[in-house]
Amino acid sequence: MGLIIILFLTLLARTKPENQTCKVIEKAELMEFSRDGDLNIAGVFSITSTRTLVDNDYQAIPYNHRELKFARTMIFTVEEINRDPSLLPGLRLGYKVYNGCGTENLIRAAIEAINGNDPLACGGQTLVVLGHSSSGVSSDINTIISAVSVHLSTCACLSDKARYPTFFRTVPSDKFQITALVQLMKYFDWRWVGIIHSVGTYAEEGASEFVKEAQKEGVCVEYTMVYLETSRSRLRTIIETLKESSSKVVLMFMPLSFAKTFLYHMEEYNITGKQWVGSESWISAKYLASAERKHILHGAIGYAIPQASIPGLGEFLLSLKPSDEPHGALIKNIWEEFFDCSFTPSNTSTLCTGAEDLRTVLSDYTDVAKFREENNVYTAVYSVAFALHLLMQCENGLNPTMGNPCLTKDEILIHYMFWKGRINFTTKNGARVFFDENGDSIAKYDLVNWQMKEDGSADIFIIGQFDNSSPEGKKLKLKEYAKIVWGGYNNVVVRSVCREPCPPGTRKAVNKNKPVCCFDCFQCSEGTISNKTNNCVPKPTEYLSYTETTGTLLTGFGTFGVFLSLLITTIFFTHKETPIVRANNSELSFLLLFSLKLCFLCSLTFIGRPTQWSCMLRHTAFSITFVLCISCVLGKTIVVLMAFSARRPGSNMTKWFGPVQQRVSVLILTLVQVVICIIWLTINPPFPKRNMQYYKDRIILECALGSAIGFWAVLAYIGILATLCFVFAFLARKLPDSFNEAKLITFSMLIFCAVWITFIPAYFSSPGKFTVAVEIFAILASSFGLLFCIFAPKCYIILLRPEQNSKKRIMGKM
Repeated sequence: MGLIIILFLTLLARTKPENQTCKVIEKAELMEFSRDGDLNIAGVFSITSTRTLVDNDYQAIPYNHRELKFARTMIFTVEEINRDPSLLPGLRLGYKVYNGCGTENLIRAAIEAINGNDPLACGGQTLVVLGHSSSGVSSDINTIISAVSVHLSTCACLSDKARYPTFFRTVPSDKFQITALVQLMKYFDWRWVGIIHSVGTYAEEGASEFVKEAQKEGVCVEYTMVYLETSRSRLRTIIETLKESSSKVVLMFMPLSFAKTFLYHMEEYNITGKQWVGSESWISAKYLASAERKHILHGAIGYAIPQASIPGLGEFLLSLKPSDEPHGALIKNIWEEFFDCSFTPSNTSTLCTGAEDLRTVLSDYTDVAKFREENNVYTAVYSVAFALHLLMQCENGLNPTMGNPCLTKDEILIHYMFWKGRINFTTKNGARVFFDENGDSIAKYDLVNWQMKEDGSADIFIIGQFDNSSPEGKKLKLKEYAKIVWGGYNNVVVRSVCREPCPPGTRKAVNKNKPVCCFDCFQCSEGTISNKTNNCVPKPTEYLSYTETTGTLLTGFGTFGVFLSLLITTIFFTHKETPIVRANNSELSFLLLFSLKLCFLCSLTFIGRPTQWSCMLRHTAFSITFVLCISCVLGKTIVVLMAFSARRPGSNMTKWFGPVQQRVSVLILTLVQVVICIIWLTINPPFPKRNMQYYKDRIILECALGSAIGFWAVLAYIGILATLCFVFAFLARKLPDSFNEAKLITFSMLIFCAVWITFIPAYFSSPGKFTVAVEIFAILASSFGLLFCIFAPKCYIILLRPEQNSKKRIMGKM
């Protein structure tokens, strides 16, 4: 990051340690602003720019207005603390602001700030260093200086307590920013991205960690390009890569200073159709917008330090006048730059009065609408003040500012700031500050979206938040109804994948020569299907089981039919000597009830997982039991016709169809069906089959017919018997009502035939396991039809109208 801040606390009065010598370096003379107090806070800022440009590719900014803003924020915070009588009672803080640029000058300034104006005072008592946001310089300073440090650097490497035991920071570690960026990629399903980063610890470490974390979450990196300001060939390589790459999302991870030059160079290239994602160092820098950069910045997304309100800071920054620092040249020089004037009479510029209004200037310094990084400076100073507040309440009751040993060792301050977790406070603007076991502060970010205007300016809207303290899966939250503009002028979320998910019926296979996201798709083998993970797994099997609702209901009805048949059998057996039971051959009635029990029971063989034996049993049992049932009904019908024919003068029909002939007829008719079933089972019996053609996503376990001729032969035979039974019963329908049951048989056969005629189209049109359900329904419906139509009226007379159960009543109308 370009933000450069070093703050530290030192005693005004110090003594040189005995027997210690220091190497004298050239005096820096870098201090710009100061005000003494009982304790001083010093800061080093890169207010002056000394960077060299190549081929005049971009214009140099002699003064860094952003750094001046940070310096003034530090001064504001010190003065605000001094106005609070409850925070540091009896103690007044001072400040010293140093101006350094470049790693060497910054370190020199830090040493000068610690040692004071005496370069030999290497052993001065330094209580705490609040430091630098440039990760490389922060690392160097922490290595050289052993004082307690509270930094604004974001590099995750600085959380290593073995190397930096006295390091703390008030900005989130890049470890959390990387986590947030990876979660952002996952949220929008951007699985194929490119990275462009600059040189330096911040960018190189950040890009490297992103690649590692992205791989863990299934996000692949197509390319990683390093941007060098001074290399035109490297820039051309980046441009060609952007044009040829298939990834639509580009992560631009670099400090603000590098982002400025990179965007400047990109103005002349027409790179469109990309979704740019920025690191927190530049994504909130609104002044980067211009009409020439609209094709890049429009729709850009990234995480920014959360914005905060700091009451009074805006007025304080805009109230700056050259008269505030009459002995220094820095403010006057910046003032001349702001207003294009000069404090020295000149023919080329107007004369500065020092009373010009900063509100008329558009720059980083005068942008006081929102505060982000400034809040980090604010909380950094407050964290030192709260640590001092705790130290002033030492357990032995002595005031540490009067020379108590509590202030003589850095470990004591570490103890209060870190190890005991004592620093946990809320500033006046509502910001909560504390440090975890790695010296890191709370990790929170605003997710922002760039929305460019026609004139080249931009609005940066907050569209969500990332809070690392939230539970997993809830860390990233987008605002409801947030209006998001996407890169490349897309109306919907940009799609960036190396390979689209494998279509149904195929599986994903890793290509060893490509990233894991660039997989191949192969057809799944027979009997398997691809699931959500793009792996082929066995297809789920489906059949009519006892546990599912349909199977349970059909089982219940079949069981109820058996119970009802047993109940009627019991009633008939207990009243077997009564006329209504003896009429029309009671043996056939009991045989018919037995066959109906078998019909109800055979329906249960159709439920459950098909096997070789169950497939053969279900069809043969069904066909034989139904023939037995229809044969009994046919026998009863013939008995009625024979009985009335025998009453006619000269008729001897009864002897030709007596009880023996009835039994033989039922046996013969049933044996015919048995023979048909034996032939069917011998030639081509039914067998279990895995039907994979009807559905693509599952396998139907069913019983194949084997021989279709055998199946339709048994049904045809049942149909012929039912038709004969219906015809005979129809002919006997007008015989005396009190005696025969021909009408009841006619109605039962009508129901039977209607059910099985309807069964044929329903059987062929029902899918999967419902084919079996239709067949079971037909068996149960026809069985219940026979049971109720033939036996219900007789049971009614036996149980509720016993006076009608007499020979006289039955024979009355003869």
